[in-house]
Amino acid sequence: MSDPCLLAASLLTAGPITVPPPITLPPNLLDNLSALFASSTTQTLQAVAAQKVVPIVEVNSPEFSQSLPSPAILRTSATSQPVTAEAATTLVSNQQAVSTPQSMITPTSGSQLYLQRVAALKAGKLYTRLPSNSFESLWAKGTSTGTPLQQPTHEQWKLLLEQEAKAVAKGQGSNRLAILVGDSLSMWFPSQSLPYGQLWLNQGISGENSGQILKRLSAFAKTRPNTIYVMAGTNDLRQGASDRVILDNIRQIVRRLRSNHPQAQVVVQSILPTRLSAIPNQRIYNLNQQIAAIAQQEGTGFLNLYSLFADEQGQLQQDLTTDGIHLSHSGYQVWQEALNYADSVMVANRNGGSAQGLGTSD
Repeated sequence: MSDPCLLAASLLTAGPITVPPPITLPPNLLDNLSALFASSTTQTLQAVAAQKVVPIVEVNSPEFSQSLPSPAILRTSATSQPVTAEAATTLVSNQQAVSTPQSMITPTSGSQLYLQRVAALKAGKLYTRLPSNSFESLWAKGTSTGTPLQQPTHEQWKLLLEQEAKAVAKGQGSNRLAILVGDSLSMWFPSQSLPYGQLWLNQGISGENSGQILKRLSAFAKTRPNTIYVMAGTNDLRQGASDRVILDNIRQIVRRLRSNHPQAQVVVQSILPTRLSAIPNQRIYNLNQQIAAIAQQEGTGFLNLYSLFADEQGQLQQDLTTDGIHLSHSGYQVWQEALNYADSVMVANRNGGSAQGLGTSD
């Protein structure tokens, strides 16, 4: 692993990069992270390491069901209803993200998360702006009764995300917007851990590969994001896709996003390491080198999370995962700090302040 320009945790663009001063981070943070952002001009930052806490994502969570669900709450969900302008305005009216205590109950399955997000949308709320136990009476019933909830289908997830995107497009106003695009790793990003000061739209769906992600980018094409963070490839590797297929899809995703959102900074995030023997981490490392090259060629950012999550053997650090592939709360805290820093660099650049960061591309 000898290419510091490609494999350091980096934001790379096709244009020149100037070095912003380090931002101030909270105390008691990660003492073994370095070079969170680096380029040929070398930027370094010590980022945060989280305490070991109870994971918030379930181990071996089902990805998505192929069978049609029957509960009435799914049949009458907001995915089949248009979002009114009034509801959309209400949805983005709260400008302060909610800080959620770690002890607060959160959804731990895809079905629970789906029901929570459906309930939020029907109430004219954006779930990323709400406490993690919001609408608990609707989605936690299966937990108390021991009867498992029906899993939503892949199509239902796509429809729900499309409706959330439509609501944000109508109610965004002058608010800054960032979008997460990806699979279950993005889908389960804790709302309370998302960087403050802007709206967040989560467009991750569990189980999706890069080809499936590519096919649904039009769902949020009418939104006006400042930043789009993309992560894809883990499920491709699990499903036996070739490196060429993965890389071609990622390049197409980047091009489609730049075409749909020319005003946005697209940031491609590296594939995370795993602890799965079926997926060699050297292969992931090599793929990330090529993904970084694609990002540079296409004039987008590249955020190398791999180096923040890999241990000395190149595996996903044990305390950052629940099952060898999905992230624990500690893992999401590491990711959160990377997003915080990336956002600060891009905001400084947009504002044209003395601290110039990531340059925009033509």
